[in-house]
Amino acid sequence: MPRKLVVMPEGRESGRDGGRKGMEMWTCPKCGRKFKKQGQGHYCGEKPKTIEEYIAAQPEKAQGRLREIRDALRTALPEAEERISWSMPTFWKKYNIIHFAAHKNHIGLYAGTEAVVEFAEQLKDYKTSKGTIQLPYSKPLPLQLVEEIAAWCYETGNHP
Repeated sequence: MPRKLVVMPEGRESGRDGGRKGMEMWTCPKCGRKFKKQGQGHYCGEKPKTIEEYIAAQPEKAQGRLREIRDALRTALPEAEERISWSMPTFWKKYNIIHFAAHKNHIGLYAGTEAVVEFAEQLKDYKTSKGTIQLPYSKPLPLQLVEEIAAWCYETGNHP
């Protein structure tokens, strides 16, 4: 039997097909896509194809910092190709070396678990977990450290 949707207040819906009974969905007012989470972050329309498109689509407070991260990664990885992978800016050479992405309160640097362990002492002032380093907007960017981590990821073959 096809899923029956019931429109609820504030763009929410509830499925009535047994498998998702009572589950509420949020509908983006801009693009009409439906999500389980209220206010789910996503791309309305076409996803960015380049890192510059990705940066331009981010809030103004993140754009300058994203460009600084990108410049640091370009310095550390001059031979790497820039691309979008997993919907994030990525530096690539035969494999994904390192990713970065804007979030509400920080920039995420995705260097892989081994990198977080290797640089644990230098990262003690930052939140880390399972290969992720959070660089909050409220702190200066550790660009030299970002370069060192990126170079280490490439040289050792440890990557996300």
